[in-house]
Amino acid sequence: MPNIRLLLWGAFAFLLYMNYQAWVRDYETPTPAIKGTTGTGSTPSAAPDTLGDTVPQANSSAASAVPAPATSSPAAPPALEGKADSKVDSSQLLNVKTDVLDASINLKGGELDQVELLQYPRRKDTPNDPVALFNHDDEASLYVLQSGLTGGAGESAPTHLAMWTAEQKSFVLENGAEELRVPMTWTDGQGLSVTKTFVFRRGWYSIDLIYDVKNDGASPRKLAAYSQFLRHWEHASRSYFDVETYSFKGPAIYDGTKYRDLKVENAEDSRFSETVTNGWLASTQHHFVAAIVPPADEPFKYQMQVRDQQYLLSATGPATEVPPGATVQFREKLFAGPKLQSQLTATGPRLDLTVDYGTYLSVLAKPLFLLLKWVHGIIGNWGWSIIIVTALIKLCFYPLSQASGRSMAKMRAVAPRLKQIQETYKDDREKLGRAMMELYKREKINPLAGCLPMLVQIPFFISFYWVLLESVEMRQAPFMLWINDLSSKDPYFVLPLLMGGAMFAQFKLNPAPPDPMQAKIMQFMPLVMTAMMAWFPSGLVLYWLTNTVLSIAQQYRVNQVVEAEAAKLRS
Repeated sequence: MPNIRLLLWGAFAFLLYMNYQAWVRDYETPTPAIKGTTGTGSTPSAAPDTLGDTVPQANSSAASAVPAPATSSPAAPPALEGKADSKVDSSQLLNVKTDVLDASINLKGGELDQVELLQYPRRKDTPNDPVALFNHDDEASLYVLQSGLTGGAGESAPTHLAMWTAEQKSFVLENGAEELRVPMTWTDGQGLSVTKTFVFRRGWYSIDLIYDVKNDGASPRKLAAYSQFLRHWEHASRSYFDVETYSFKGPAIYDGTKYRDLKVENAEDSRFSETVTNGWLASTQHHFVAAIVPPADEPFKYQMQVRDQQYLLSATGPATEVPPGATVQFREKLFAGPKLQSQLTATGPRLDLTVDYGTYLSVLAKPLFLLLKWVHGIIGNWGWSIIIVTALIKLCFYPLSQASGRSMAKMRAVAPRLKQIQETYKDDREKLGRAMMELYKREKINPLAGCLPMLVQIPFFISFYWVLLESVEMRQAPFMLWINDLSSKDPYFVLPLLMGGAMFAQFKLNPAPPDPMQAKIMQFMPLVMTAMMAWFPSGLVLYWLTNTVLSIAQQYRVNQVVEAEAAKLRS
């Protein structure tokens, strides 16, 4: 009979193999890029100088919107070159500060130039150096959110290449205020005027974007709202010593039904083009995300272009006519901040899917996260919350793991007789197998009885692993004593060593494998796991340590009960 632990390790190896196959699909060999072309098949002569200069052209419907080079006219303001190495003129920046954000808005383009997340420092030891989203200045980290209104070919329009004006340079959310509005204005000098307003709210990372358009000209104008991410990308390389590299970093969309990561190195994804209603687009990274959420029930054209080491992911709305003397308003939502699921859900439909628990594990991971968050609301410490939730998971599976434990306890009890049979029939495998089966039958032991209950638990434990890895709430969260960041490795490797010791104790408590070679291999498993987990976030090691200790306690108790039952039968 196969050893139960070998079956479990086999299942673990299978999961690792499936993860490797998924990695190969996600990070396949890059498709060579054709310099000077775009993902939509535009010819070099028709393409703008840079992806940053790309402006969608207003059309009668979003479905027919296609990117077009920025046009120039005497009335149009100077164009923003959009080059990654162009420095930002500080005199053109508006500073906006709320209780959670310190943002810069560039009048050249009227776009969010940088957003600092005041409650999320880059490093635990540098609390005054917050994480910042968006960057104009460095080609290697170019990350821009561009937005504006586009008109017909040859028409002047308030695009992200236009120059805006503002009456003041500094905006601060005052104490007691719940909302901060940052207005900018633009006019074409021929009767068309636009006020672009960013609306910030206390405690929130979502931002309302509003365009108020007034046409005092003699002719009707057609305009369409658009927003887009321009970002530098590099081929993803994963490092065992940096779990952050296992999180997807890049463009993503939700088409109203399904969430999808777009692989810039995939030929099909690099030419992505689709009309979407009730969706959103995002640029994701570990723990943080920027997203664009168009208004509900309006068809927007989503497109991605890839050129050299940059991708441009855009959403262009339907063209709306503004008659002479009329006013029209365009609205959409932006998000720039940590992946706080409650705020993501409130900002856009299923925007919480950017918290990447995996396609197949989300159905388990999401309830586990909600349970962990509920416990944290009572306890106030994420480390103790991990311990309590791990115990609750063990409690839920107690009846199943009890069957596994009893099987192991009985195997332990008959181990001496099993070893004697192996010695007796060591040269005759047929008789050995028959004698072992007779022993199992006589003692009413099913060596595989504990296999299914333990296998059923594996998806729950893997889901909990991803909850701890992906949830921004774990980032830099302290536990106790020397563990001041559950998202980073134990600086003194105490938890991994304790976990290795617990796994060795568990090995000694359970019956040894019938095969001596298997027994020697299993003895080294705690050492191997200790070395593997030494570089994992301490929150994950704490979870594994807690689970192992609880398993030891349960198995020890089961062994006592089984031994007492056997002694009673003998008497």
